[in-house]
Amino acid sequence: MNANRKPFLTPGEALEFHKDVLVVDTKMPANHGLFYNDNMREAMKNWVEDGRLSRSEIQANLYEMTVKELKASEKSRKEYLGIWEEAGVNVASVTYAGPHSPDGAFETATRSLMQGRGTIDALGEDLRLVLNADELERVYKDNVKGVIFDFQDTTSIGGDLNRLDMFHNMGLRIVQLTYNLRNLVGDGCTERYKTGLTYFGIELVERLNELKMVVDVSHCSQQVGWDAIKFSKSPIMVTHSTSNAVCYHDRGKDDDLAKAVADSGGFFGVAAIAGFVKNDINATLDDYVDHVEHLINIMGIDNVGIASDKCGPGPGTETMYEFPEALGPFDTSYLFKDSPDPRSKPPGFDWSGFRPEHRLSDKHRMVDFDTPTDWPNITLKLVERGFNEEELRKLLGLNFLRVFRDIVG
Repeated sequence: MNANRKPFLTPGEALEFHKDVLVVDTKMPANHGLFYNDNMREAMKNWVEDGRLSRSEIQANLYEMTVKELKASEKSRKEYLGIWEEAGVNVASVTYAGPHSPDGAFETATRSLMQGRGTIDALGEDLRLVLNADELERVYKDNVKGVIFDFQDTTSIGGDLNRLDMFHNMGLRIVQLTYNLRNLVGDGCTERYKTGLTYFGIELVERLNELKMVVDVSHCSQQVGWDAIKFSKSPIMVTHSTSNAVCYHDRGKDDDLAKAVADSGGFFGVAAIAGFVKNDINATLDDYVDHVEHLINIMGIDNVGIASDKCGPGPGTETMYEFPEALGPFDTSYLFKDSPDPRSKPPGFDWSGFRPEHRLSDKHRMVDFDTPTDWPNITLKLVERGFNEEELRKLLGLNFLRVFRDIVG
């Protein structure tokens, strides 16, 4: 990008522009976790005082409670939609299955999808499930909100490719081949050895193509990314990652892979997680936009978009839930302590695959982007860097829409 370009809008005009254009967040980790009302705070208090539930168990209970609260109260529905409005996001790709032990992964993913459908049903026409590109455009034109169901792992599929058909019928449209660790499909980006797709993984990619579902390689090893490009008949997506050339992170992507994604007609959503964009506790949106600009230089303006990868307060994806200190801070270093972490009962293997060197701790925060309601700050920063109106429209939504249409229809 040209460092000498000047903003074409004032900050106030940029905020109005953000409200008017199509904004697609290509990774919102947990739609349920956006909402946290007084009844849920009281439930949290009671569970913590009772002392029998871990942090993860309480979070699961709150996810289930979200649907009940939204169905029961108009006030809750307004609060929930208010967060979307303040963020200025029209459509978000939301995760309904992530890293999980093989045991119970299918059941957990199925339950999560049903909770997602329950949230949508509770909001009536104000929140819609997006199944194709035409529906995405209608959500924007009708001035409502839309959710695309995605999985961030294929553990829930196990060895049965027919489960993809079932999940597709339930509304799933984007499938990340692996999370950070190895599964039956291939290797993740934080595994000890980072090889490519297995033979089963190749067949899974082919089935995704047949079903017109998006092949996502965000958390995958570089080689899985290369293999996905080779074996997929459709373009692939990196829905949320960063540039290793700007700041190395196991979750980042190398320039040659990013360019190959673009050359195949694919898409790269840049993730706004502090520890990914800078090896320092003082990351800002300037550091984030450095990744955006670099990837545009590598891939072209037509293949890059924005992925907040943020659901609530915290260093990582987190939620809006106000977990008390008694349940411990968000810090993956607990996995390497002698004493068990109070959030994990009983302590066991961490299937997320993140380790202390991956900079997901309370120290790594972006003060100018810490909650979903900070989303307009991304647009403000892009305007400040001199992106023009056409470029902004592409980055904020049109690039994703085009590639989504190419793949899904």
